[in-house]
Amino acid sequence: MTGRGVDTRLLDRCAALVEAAADGRRRVLGIAGAPGAGKTTLVEALLAAVAADPRLADRVAHVPMDGYHLPNAELDRLGRRDRKGAPDTFDVGAYAATLATARAVPRVPLAAPSFDHAVGEPEPGSIEVGEGADLVVTEGNYLLLPEGGWPAVRAELDEVWFCDLDPSRRRTRLVERHVLAGREPDDAQAWVDGSDEANARLVVTGRDEADLVLVDGRITA
Repeated sequence: MTGRGVDTRLLDRCAALVEAAADGRRRVLGIAGAPGAGKTTLVEALLAAVAADPRLADRVAHVPMDGYHLPNAELDRLGRRDRKGAPDTFDVGAYAATLATARAVPRVPLAAPSFDHAVGEPEPGSIEVGEGADLVVTEGNYLLLPEGGWPAVRAELDEVWFCDLDPSRRRTRLVERHVLAGREPDDAQAWVDGSDEANARLVVTGRDEADLVLVDGRITA
């Protein structure tokens, strides 16, 4: 996002989803994009704007995909630890099931995992979604991936926004993020050039399937 804040058209789209939930079913908004494209930045700005909007305050919950990373012990068992963040390193079935529960009628309270970036592990049951939430926002790389178990996730999303960014800027952001997280610069660059870019190539194949495309927080399509 830019310093201008959230485009009011995004808030209007959220308000339309909230209004549609008057039929009793929560709506789910997905925000997809490659690693480093600005998903988290957008969600943080959106949630702050939602809290200040009388139409939306206290009616929007947040359940990120990150909480569905497989635990490190399971990744070690499967031999996938060096590819953490790839599509098959998430519990996609549990993620889809959580979103389906979010949309259930009648509504039920919902518990979901978060992700502790300091230790690199999911935290089961640390997010609570009350019955009063009309809209659940979820973000992740693979919401539009047409393979594996990911189509089941897309089926639970009422709308999907895709975050895009110039590839060179996106890679620079990723390297900086990994360095801040404790990697050596050379190691961070190698991880971005390898794992992150392999994942990004998968993610961008779904761009045209999104309901809305944003580049650096600006609506383009």
